[in-house]
Amino acid sequence: MPLKTRVLGDSFACEVVGLHLWETQDDRIIKELRALWVLHPVLVFRRQALSENELADFSARFGPLERTVRSDWASPARPEVTLISNLKDAQGRPIGGLGDGEIQWHSDQSYMMQPATGAMLCAVELPPEGGTTSWVDLGAAYDGLSARLQRVVEDRYAIFSYAKRLAGYQGVDRVISADAQRKTPSVLHLLVHTHPVHGKKSLYLDSTTTIGVDGMDQDSGKALLEELYEAATRPQFVYRHDWQIGDAVLWDNGLTMHRREPFDPEARRLMKRTTMLLPRDRHIVPDGRLAAAYPSDQPRSTIRASVNAMRQQPQAASPALAPVRSPLTAKPARR
Repeated sequence: MPLKTRVLGDSFACEVVGLHLWETQDDRIIKELRALWVLHPVLVFRRQALSENELADFSARFGPLERTVRSDWASPARPEVTLISNLKDAQGRPIGGLGDGEIQWHSDQSYMMQPATGAMLCAVELPPEGGTTSWVDLGAAYDGLSARLQRVVEDRYAIFSYAKRLAGYQGVDRVISADAQRKTPSVLHLLVHTHPVHGKKSLYLDSTTTIGVDGMDQDSGKALLEELYEAATRPQFVYRHDWQIGDAVLWDNGLTMHRREPFDPEARRLMKRTTMLLPRDRHIVPDGRLAAAYPSDQPRSTIRASVNAMRQQPQAASPALAPVRSPLTAKPARR
């Protein structure tokens, strides 16, 4: 029986209906999901109640799981699962990362030479309002560019810097280990890629890491990037997701950017995310190279000083968190 799906409004996102992700899916279902994902870079699954192992095992059907450079955000029970949360443990230490503030348009791992472009995010605990996530379709955004702008960006490389991303974080999220620092030098990625399956072109952007355009002076590169972000994030290219507990969203970072709206710091929010290395024959996977020093790149000395300061503080493993089971996400009886 084929998958039951429905396109969400007039957006590029698609909901997959009635699939229980905690169950082991047969190869036919995974094959259908892979084909659907090529056409719809954001897939939504409602009413899921996943353990961390179930989340990780389902995600791994689409590509090897990646342990991100933020090992301080990793689940102690399953390190391939990242905790996105404003919650703290009994000692007042964050149990995950990214707090409660606004997060601007970005693409996960754009600062890596070969980013893991698959991602899945599950809602475990949510604030009463705020924290909405939006995705933008960068294939449609490319099609919407003027012919002049399409010519300008063809074969151009942008400079992606994790130091810029860190500067936009709050508090301890700005601190990274020496190992993470070593793994995240500034890199170059093409601004335009061609999808290996359907051959359509797509932009590759991240407003939280791009600091310039290779071969252009600083002012000209900044002006080009600003023009691209303004064009790419027009409302007709955006899908806005109002989370419900039990939602699981699978998306392709090679074709999208996403952003998060802020929420009340006193409210509780816990999300669990996986990151996957997707196959190049079915997905856009940027293949970058090291960037030369660039004037806007943040000095690493300030980050290094913060790391040294944090090392003076006692560290302890965060407790594993059990998934919240609510009436909305209760599993039907397994037969």
